[in-house]
Amino acid sequence: AVFERLARGIKAVQESVKAESGKDFMLSEKYGYIHSCPTNLGTGMRASVHIDLPGWTAEGSQSLKDRCEELKLQPRGTRGESGGQTGITYDISNKHRLGYSEVELVQCMIDGVNTLYAEDVKLQKKHSL
Repeated sequence: AVFERLARGIKAVQESVKAESGKDFMLSEKYGYIHSCPTNLGTGMRASVHIDLPGWTAEGSQSLKDRCEELKLQPRGTRGESGGQTGITYDISNKHRLGYSEVELVQCMIDGVNTLYAEDVKLQKKHSL
């Protein structure tokens, strides 16, 4: 349901841009949609969730970054890419955008966040939180 709403919203924006400017979104058969930011080539799908990870916070930010790398995820602070991290709440998203379908990217994020949460519960016990 969420993805369908997103797809309808994107289509509405695309149609509006095309009606107003006569230009369409750039689409490559090989690379997917072309964006101004190369990290968003392909589907451009960045699925993310905000999650509290007190155990991982106690373990250290580099440990979380390393684990996210293994899970093909990207941790950010809740202030975005360059806003820094405060507290125990993280914005966790799929790292890759190119070469995967929307379903694969969202599933990767879901599976990875579930793994991080399970590990966080153990880390909370380790750090007596």
